[in-house]
Order: sequence, then C-alpha cells, then structure tokens
Amino acid sequence: MTDYREGYEFYRQVCEKHGLEPINFHYYILNLSQEQLDAYNEQAKALEAE
Repeated sequence: MTDYREGYEFYRQVCEKHGLEPINFHYYILNLSQEQLDAYNEQAKALEAE
C-alpha cells in the first residue's frame, strides 16, 4: 500500500485553513477515491519540493 500520510497531512492542513474538521486517517483512506488520494499525494510532494 502506498504511504498516504503526507497526502493526509496536506488534506488536514487545507481543512483547517478553511475552518473544516478533517476526517480521521482511517476514514480518509476508506472514503476518498484513488484519484483524490493521488491528487493529495501529488500536492504534498509538490509542497515538500519547494
């Protein structure tokens, strides 16, 4: 399984920035589509590279 922790951290930060309560990691993995998970991972990697 791909490590989604970096993507989750990015998701959590975006939620908090907009005043939303993020779902926990377990539900993050279960409820997001593969496309959404990949998008959050790509954003996390892009921000890390900056």
